[in-house]
Amino acid sequence: MARGEVTGKKPRAALAKAPKAPGWARSPPPTFAAAFTVEEFCRAHRIGSATYYEMKKSGQGPDEMEVGRRRIISFEAAARWRREREKAAAACDTQSCVAAE
Repeated sequence: MARGEVTGKKPRAALAKAPKAPGWARSPPPTFAAAFTVEEFCRAHRIGSATYYEMKKSGQGPDEMEVGRRRIISFEAAARWRREREKAAAACDTQSCVAAE
């Protein structure tokens, strides 16, 4: 293996001993979202935005919070919405339901 002076590369030992950044220079711990935007909600639940707005129009959408001009859906509202959709699907399985068009 060629020496560092010949190749222009630093030896591995020098790379391993590189100083760490001081505590104030490190990035802060990640923060976790407490709510979805409409786009994030649709992506997380694998539905299209058109489907979301159709469900909202028919009264089957999740509860939304209005923050300024933005619509936010809390994780609790999303969980409630999923439970309601599961109950509706179970009711359709036990009865003869026809998909609404």
